[in-house]
Amino acid sequence: QVQLVESGGGLVQVGGSLRLSCAASGSDFTIIDMAWYRQAPGKQRELVAPITTGSTTIYTDSAKGRFSFSRDNAENTAYLQMNNLKPEDTAVYYCSAQWYKGQDVTRTFRSWGQGTRVTVSS
Repeated sequence: QVQLVESGGGLVQVGGSLRLSCAASGSDFTIIDMAWYRQAPGKQRELVAPITTGSTTIYTDSAKGRFSFSRDNAENTAYLQMNNLKPEDTAVYYCSAQWYKGQDVTRTFRSWGQGTRVTVSS
């Protein structure tokens, strides 16, 4: 099993910045992709941005121009730099990773972190 732990959330004013981190741990695993999701109060969980293991990062509309994603493959850690935060960014942010165990690429799994809360005050 792969465990994901997010950190970096908190309270920030409108226009401020936060950097979220997601660290994956476990044994004998390879991560295929990682992504950030968020869930605002009373709303469904939504994708913020996928992070690919290749050279291309795809941003959703809510993230374009304000959020930036990076990943340290050697450390199995992903980051989400969030700038110019808005009240509508207030949510619990979750990290998710798709992975496989050992050499069995035909059987993949998905893990979720416990979430880190981001509150943007106006």
